[in-house]
Amino acid sequence: MTLVEGATFCVCDPSGDLVAERPEGLFMRDTRFLSRCELRVNGGRPERLAVSCQDPFSAIFVSRARSGASEPGHAGEDGLSGTTGPPSLMVFRSRYVGRGMREDIRVRNFGAEPAYCLVELFLDGDFADAAQVKAGRVGVADSDRSAEVVDGSLVLRYRRGASTRETRVSFSHPMTVSGLLASSEVIVPAGGEWSVCLQVSMAVDGTAIEPRYLCGQPVERATPAARLARWRREVPLVETDHEGLRAMVGRSAEDLGALRLFDPEHPERAVVAAGAPWSMQLYGRDSLLTSWMALLVDPDLALGVLQTLARFQGQREDPRTEEEPGRILHRVRFGDAPTGLGHDAAPYYGSADATPLFVMVLGELRRWGLAREVVDRLLPHADRALAWIEEYGDRDGDGYVEYQRASDRGLANQGWKDSPDGIRYADGHLARAPIALCEVQAYVYSAYLARAHFAREVGDTVTAERYGRKAASLREAFNRDFWLADRGWYAVGLDPDKAPIDSLTSNIGHCLWTGIVDEDKAPAVAARLSSPALSSGWGLRTLAKTMGGYNPLSYHCGSVWPHDSAIAAAGLMRYGFVAEAQRIVTALMDAARCQGGRLPELYAGLDRSELPMVVSYPASCSPQATAAASPLLVLRTLLRLDPWVPWGQVLLCPALPEGMGYLRVDRIPLGGSRVTVEVSHDEVKVEGLPPGLELRLEARQPTTAV
Repeated sequence: MTLVEGATFCVCDPSGDLVAERPEGLFMRDTRFLSRCELRVNGGRPERLAVSCQDPFSAIFVSRARSGASEPGHAGEDGLSGTTGPPSLMVFRSRYVGRGMREDIRVRNFGAEPAYCLVELFLDGDFADAAQVKAGRVGVADSDRSAEVVDGSLVLRYRRGASTRETRVSFSHPMTVSGLLASSEVIVPAGGEWSVCLQVSMAVDGTAIEPRYLCGQPVERATPAARLARWRREVPLVETDHEGLRAMVGRSAEDLGALRLFDPEHPERAVVAAGAPWSMQLYGRDSLLTSWMALLVDPDLALGVLQTLARFQGQREDPRTEEEPGRILHRVRFGDAPTGLGHDAAPYYGSADATPLFVMVLGELRRWGLAREVVDRLLPHADRALAWIEEYGDRDGDGYVEYQRASDRGLANQGWKDSPDGIRYADGHLARAPIALCEVQAYVYSAYLARAHFAREVGDTVTAERYGRKAASLREAFNRDFWLADRGWYAVGLDPDKAPIDSLTSNIGHCLWTGIVDEDKAPAVAARLSSPALSSGWGLRTLAKTMGGYNPLSYHCGSVWPHDSAIAAAGLMRYGFVAEAQRIVTALMDAARCQGGRLPELYAGLDRSELPMVVSYPASCSPQATAAASPLLVLRTLLRLDPWVPWGQVLLCPALPEGMGYLRVDRIPLGGSRVTVEVSHDEVKVEGLPPGLELRLEARQPTTAV
């Protein structure tokens, strides 16, 4: 299980132990500061009974252990053999994660007489890179590490060149610390308990980082607890007679709250990490898609993301990082470093889609009528992003944004399917760069329309007409060059020779989402998205199973990504394919139900008819930002909610699937107010709509720009 707070996360087994040989540990700044923390009581491993995780950053692990009444040390590995009678000792481990870790260990004696108890903690820190831990290839040299006991605390150190890391494990009262073992022999009174607080603190390059949770201080006063409580008070409430939707949306809100990161230099700005445990960094594409989908609950997230990405917008040409003027970054380490954003690792800019998505999200924020002054201040950054699209993104002047990495250090594929084998032809062989992806052109189309809307608002007809023409020209060319008339779908991209990369992929759903698809081609696209080749029954496969290179357990060539499926459902609903959209929504709700209400980053694309269970993808992030936001896009899709606040309209035309007769969403942020939408069968009620807005109970026209 994973506990996460900001850029700190802890991966452990359900007993609470951290085992070095597994991908577990306490991580921050992509480093495993604590690789082992195994508890033994009277020589054995306590028997796991239960775990309670009330918050994303804390958990209580409950187990039981035998007393040492027979002979100390004779218990087996499970801690229960060697004695008779029911166990009298219960062990409670309360763990809190945030810029370090605190763990309160309590041993309670329910026996009729005092009980001998030997408590041992086996500890270590290997300072391995998180990516190496994930891949099972840990290779930290022993010569770079050291351990010593300082004032009763175990201090673990790492040094390589000028880089240093330190982990300090201290205790609320004296323990015997020898080597990597901390122990204590106690007699626990009948009906009484013994406890100790373990504190794990870290240092980076000589700078100590103060943990959020400190021994001896009330945990409810810590910053993460206060932030989460405020988030829970403000997120919209969902009531429905469909248990699957209620559980999925509830889990979504909790996970998004957990994945938020806060800039120490701008603590009022929240952004979102890509996913726990392996992607606790700010990713441009992921954060923009997440914040777009999460507008239904928290527009401040979109504001924080846009402001932060604008802060790091490209200024110069640098082939090492692929920075270019106006370009939006792909990723940067962000969070709990003493220096804020962690400039020891420069931002990397190798993304073809983050830059148009930046403009697209800014435009969507305006449509919701939120934070007008802040949005206006970001408009120059949108213009710089559009300049990048025209000057750098379109490498050969053909009107399309292509990508090709600047060196072999960069990402070979720079769309959302950014694995090395993510873009293939129908026969399975890999496409080579430069590549113009279909969904990137769709995002650019949406960005052009957004800029035209901004200009029209202020009466700048020249700019409005310019970007309107660019959008129309791109749409016409796209429907000519990407359309495969003999197949009935759009190519996933164009190769260096401008020939179609002809595989059938889920990317075409993104094209529906933005409205770039001509209406006469939409029925064929909807049919392909609904076909057994793409639809697994749990969502859409990233690559159709009829294509060469299909593998249901690949990263981008046959797996199911919830955000990808949710975007396709939104696109289908936009073009009026209600039943097709509802089928994808139902599939996602069923997939979440099979996984405790949570949609992970991705899962296998195996047919539901073949296997009536969701098969996990190894090392999938869970929670993951775009997956966590997907239920919110699903909710908006079912409501068919399209605000147009600058033009005084809100379109609403709910389309609930079979089995859902009631849906109420409270506290939707819209135009500076909080709106409630209630749907009961065919009846729709709206409360709290800001003055001056006209409610129109109709669906948006698929290709309507304004």
